Amino acid sequence: MKWLKRILIFIIGLVFTAFIAFLLVNEPLPKGETGSAADDFARKMQQVTHVQAWKNTGAVQFSFGGLGSSRHTLWDKKRHYAQVRWGETYNVLVDINKKQGIARKNGKVVPGNKGQELVTKAWKIWVNDSFWLNPIAKAFDPGTSRSLVTLEDGSKGVMVSYSSGGDTPGDAYLWIVDKNFLPTHWKLWVSIIPVGGVKFSWENWKTLSTGAKVATFHDGLIDVEISNVKGAKDLLGLTNGKDIFAELVQRELNY
Repeated sequence: MKWLKRILIFIIGLVFTAFIAFLLVNEPLPKGETGSAADDFARKMQQVTHVQAWKNTGAVQFSFGGLGSSRHTLWDKKRHYAQVRWGETYNVLVDINKKQGIARKNGKVVPGNKGQELVTKAWKIWVNDSFWLNPIAKAFDPGTSRSLVTLEDGSKGVMVSYSSGGDTPGDAYLWIVDKNFLPTHWKLWVSIIPVGGVKFSWENWKTLSTGAKVATFHDGLIDVEISNVKGAKDLLGLTNGKDIFAELVQRELNY
C-alpha cells in the first residue's frame, strides 16, 4: 500500500504545483474606460492597418499553421463563401452565413450528418483562422465593446470584447501598440485558454496587393504563422478566372 500512498502524494503535489502556477501566471481581466477615447484608439489601429483597403479586398487566401498543423483557406469575402482544406484529406465549401456546404473526403462527397459535421468543422476553422488573419478589422463589429486600459508601464492599450459573434462569444483581447498605433502584441482572455492574459506578438507585417496590411507571425504560447497570403479585388483574381464555388451556388439555387 506504500506505493499507492506515494502515487497519491505525487498526484496531490502535481495538482498543488499546477494551482500555484495558475495563480502566478493567470491575470484577471483588466478594467478600462469605455467611450470616445477607446473608440479613437481602435480606429487609429484600423487606419494604420488600412482597414478600408481590407473592406475593398473581395477575396483572400492564406494558410494557418500552429502545433505542427496546417490549414488552407480561400475566402470569397464578397459572397461570404469559404473553401477550407486540411490534412490533405478534407476539402469543404462553406456558405459562411448559412453554415451549410459541400464536404469532400479524398475527393468524394460526404453526404448526410457526417458531411454536415465536416461543414460545421470547416466553418469553425474559418472563424478561428480568419480572425487571426485580421481581427483589427472586426473591432467595431456588432456585439463588440471597446475600453481604454492603462498598462503596467503607464501607456495605454485598448480592450476589445465580443459579447456575440464568432464561435466563442465572451472573449476579450487587449491590444498593445507602438507609437504609430501599429499592434505589437495582444493579450487574450478566451474560453479556449484557461489562463487569462496569455500574450502573443504581432509581427512580420505584410501588405497585400489590395493595400490591406496583416501580420503573419505570432510568438506566444505556441507559434502561430500565417503564410501564403494573397488578396484580390474578387475571387477570380485568385483562381485564374474559375469560380470554385459554382457547385455550391447551384446547390443553393436548387433548394
